[in-house]
Amino acid sequence: MYRTNTCGELNITNLGQQVTLCGWLQRSRDLGGLTFIDLRDRYGITQLAFNMETNPALCEQARKLGREYVLQVTGTVIERSSKNTKIPTGEIEIQVEKLTVLNESKVPPFTIEDQSDGGDDLRMKYRYLDIRRNPVKNNLILRHKMAMLVRNYLSQHDFLEIETPMLIKSTPEGARDFVVPSRMNPGEFYALPQSPQQYKQLLMVAGMDRYFQIVRCFRDEDLRADRQPEFTQIDCEMSFVEQEDVLQTFEGLAKHLFKEMKGIEFADFERISWHDAMRLYGSDKPDKRFGMEFVELNDVVKGHGFSLFENAPLVVGICASGCAEYTRRQLDELTDFVKRPQVGAGGLVYIKYNADGSFKSSVDKFYDQNALKAIADKFQAKPGDLMLILCGEPMKTRVQLCALRLEMGSRLGLRDSQKYAPLWVVDFPLLEWDDETQRFYAMHHPFTAPKPEDEALLDDQRRWGDIRANAYDIVINGVEVGGGSIRIHDRQLQNKMFHTLGFTDESAYAQFGFLMDAFTFGAPPHAGLAFGFDRLCSIFGGVDSIRDFIAFPKNNSGRDMMSGSPSPIAKEQLEELKIALKG
Repeated sequence: MYRTNTCGELNITNLGQQVTLCGWLQRSRDLGGLTFIDLRDRYGITQLAFNMETNPALCEQARKLGREYVLQVTGTVIERSSKNTKIPTGEIEIQVEKLTVLNESKVPPFTIEDQSDGGDDLRMKYRYLDIRRNPVKNNLILRHKMAMLVRNYLSQHDFLEIETPMLIKSTPEGARDFVVPSRMNPGEFYALPQSPQQYKQLLMVAGMDRYFQIVRCFRDEDLRADRQPEFTQIDCEMSFVEQEDVLQTFEGLAKHLFKEMKGIEFADFERISWHDAMRLYGSDKPDKRFGMEFVELNDVVKGHGFSLFENAPLVVGICASGCAEYTRRQLDELTDFVKRPQVGAGGLVYIKYNADGSFKSSVDKFYDQNALKAIADKFQAKPGDLMLILCGEPMKTRVQLCALRLEMGSRLGLRDSQKYAPLWVVDFPLLEWDDETQRFYAMHHPFTAPKPEDEALLDDQRRWGDIRANAYDIVINGVEVGGGSIRIHDRQLQNKMFHTLGFTDESAYAQFGFLMDAFTFGAPPHAGLAFGFDRLCSIFGGVDSIRDFIAFPKNNSGRDMMSGSPSPIAKEQLEELKIALKG
């Protein structure tokens, strides 16, 4: 037996017991007659004591050990004279009687501490060392706990966990596929799944009724902090359900996670339509931890000779409570922020509602105090508030104002990671127009059903932009953590949807024939939803980046800094796969 206990479980009730512990040397302290070592494992830290008077040889051995040496110690639990109330084992220490070095260690390239001196790239290169640090270790423990809660909840609600294939048929719609060459079928390729969408629908045709899978998915797209080339979904599908059934089931799952992981209980989640979300927040994933709803100003700002407002299809703004004391420098910073290429606004108009009831604005030349008061009334502003206004094309301007709203929320400390505002966004457009290709695309995927009352609009191309999808997203703190839809289960309607998206009968059948064929054998009404498990973990962990909750993540270039992938492969492998590289 290597150990009798872990480094996180012993306490004052264990006094006098002889124990054996194993772990890594976190740090050591040589105090002359005494040497202390902090021994660390996954479960915690226990202090080891070595006494030069009672066992000088053992104390000398302890003094020669380096950081991250793997040790086995046997000794007696005694009470610490200097207690550490910050850790569970802080009242005791081990009077060591036997010490074995199980393995030596090179000096780590960064400190294995909560606040490490290693940069991101260095810690990713030595990720196995980074995971030894409490923040990363605890993130992975959180991920495990959440996965177990998800599995237990869904199992208790009659869902079956069923695996679907990792090597599937490539479908060009949506994000780019990662493709895998087939050695046995030269010139042909598998794709790694962007999601198990078609297979989970087939499981509904197969009568499985309720399916889930915590599944790895792959998308070959540009990366950022909350996106990885491979990621994990909680993928779910249900038969014989309507939208309300789906929302109740998965709102229940989210509430269960909040209660068990955070001790928070929620009433019913708010619901907002996509159109209202865009109108009031400029985003289909609004952050509702704070207010600053958009206020449209066309009716009060026009007719005063300010050409930017006169010529703009939309003039819209937000009111930042208590910010009228912003300095010129702070206002210039906000102007520079909205002019950044990532935001793209041409400028910013501000109006200060001073504490004495007067107004000061960047457009005083065009608006007198009465006109500014009318604008302030539109905002329902009060003395001490600051109004920030943009103008331009409606959709573009709302998106720009959304960026400014979030920036103000961050500057004012209103985006607290320990505060949660979950909601549903419903009634998305079924189709979205792409100016570059001059065609409509499915906003979600081609298997999403239109709202029943909008289905007839598929026959009128002029109304395609008005069709609402029977779709829904769950949003927490401005992050879309899950989404899904009622599926099309009727082959005739599915064919009509394919034609709307520009597929010929032949191209649709070539890509989705096996699913369309399945629909001819009695497909039930069905619907589903998938949570982004990595995103969900990051929100519960209070961190923006999903990388911190993935054991071995990739960087922004899609590279694994530790293993060196992706990398070239041998010429012999390419020849075996019948792949020739130019040059």
